[in-house]
Amino acid sequence: MSERLGFAGLRVAAFESRLADEMRRLIERYQGRPLVAPAMREIPLSQNAEALAFGARLLAGQFEMVVLLTGVGTRTLVDILRTRHPLEAIKTALGRVVLVARGPKPIAALKELGLTPQISVPEPNTWRDLLDALDRSKPVAGRRIAVQEYGVSNPELLEGLGARGAAVTRVPVYRWALPVDIGPLRRVLDGILAGEVEVLLITNAAQVEHVVHLVSQSGQLDAFRLAANRMVVGSIGPIASERLRGEGLPVDLEPSHPKMGILVKETSERAHAILAKKR
Repeated sequence: MSERLGFAGLRVAAFESRLADEMRRLIERYQGRPLVAPAMREIPLSQNAEALAFGARLLAGQFEMVVLLTGVGTRTLVDILRTRHPLEAIKTALGRVVLVARGPKPIAALKELGLTPQISVPEPNTWRDLLDALDRSKPVAGRRIAVQEYGVSNPELLEGLGARGAAVTRVPVYRWALPVDIGPLRRVLDGILAGEVEVLLITNAAQVEHVVHLVSQSGQLDAFRLAANRMVVGSIGPIASERLRGEGLPVDLEPSHPKMGILVKETSERAHAILAKKR
């Protein structure tokens, strides 16, 4: 029955920014009532001094390994470096270091450059899987390593590399900030806190960080955790799920593939059963 009806009128919150309109349409397609408010905005990459500093050091031969965490981040990093350096020089410099790709998306981005990673991290591509892959094939003690980040820093990965004796440099290639107007986001959070929302969809780990920041500021973090445990919380994939669990928030399901459309569809099919079990 629930699979046939989709959300069947459930109120579904999401914090999507760039694809907010698409998220609303998807929720409505599966008979949900969407409450979509952006939880973040992108800061222009031209302001990212860390990436440009990394590029200068990379071309000077000051790194021995580069860890690439996302496909979008890999492409964006190259685009930033191209504002200062020729593409061939960037490709040559990357070809001189050990390239570590966390999953298929950075592998595809490297392939576009004619490059192949020496180390590919297996699914589910978490920071633990990355460290395990390095331990098995390329010990990092004494190595100078740059880590391309995906918007929200991963302290566990950085600490894990440091504990293994690596000299680690963070390279955030895009940064997230709260929206200029946080009114819509606060209204959705108020609805969640009031118990007026049955489903929450998380599509980015940074959304979790920003939401927790806001509810903590107002002294409502415990209330938000309680509300979340009464809802269905769908997470796009392992990175977002790690962030949710790290903040004491539930993860009721991940989609079979980490795509927004599949997340909405599969959550709609399972939401009523999960709610019934929680209640």
